[in-house]
Amino acid sequence: MSNLNVRVGLAVFALNSKNEFVVGQRKGSHGAGTWALPGGHLEFNESFEECAIREVKEETGLDIYDVQFLTATNDVMHDDKKHYVTIFVNARVRDGQVPRILEPNKCAEWRWVSWEELQGDYAEFVEAQKEGKETEGKKLFIPLMSLFEQRREDKPVLNDKQ
Repeated sequence: MSNLNVRVGLAVFALNSKNEFVVGQRKGSHGAGTWALPGGHLEFNESFEECAIREVKEETGLDIYDVQFLTATNDVMHDDKKHYVTIFVNARVRDGQVPRILEPNKCAEWRWVSWEELQGDYAEFVEAQKEGKETEGKKLFIPLMSLFEQRREDKPVLNDKQ
C-alpha cells in the first residue's frame, strides 16, 4: 500500500440566482451511478479558483465567477483503493445558462437541485442503508456523503464581496 497516494479533488457548488446548484450522475469511473458536483483534480500550481473555473467549464459549459472556499473533507474510497482530500467551493453561475453534457463518457446528465433536496437524498439513502433496503433516491458520491457526515454545518451559500 505504500505506492498509494492521497490526491486533491475539488468540487464546485455552482449556484444560480435561485440558490440551486448543478449535480451530475457519474459514469465510467469510480463512483459510477452516484450523483456529484462538477469538479476534478487540482493540478500542479493551480489555485482553487482556477481549478473550479476550468473544471466547471470543461464538464458543463457553465461560466462561473466569485469562487469562494467552503470547506474540505477527507474521503477514503476503500472499494476503489483511493483516498482524496476534497476541497469544496461555492461559485456564482451567470443567469440563463444551462449545463450541457460535455464529457458524455463521464456524466449521464446534469440537473439543478436545492440544498434541501440534496439533504433529503442523503437522509433517504442513510435510512435505506440502516434498514438494509435499496434506496429509490439518489446515491451521492463519497465526497458529498462525507460533506454531510464530516461538515454538516457547511452549507453552500455565497457571501457578498463588496
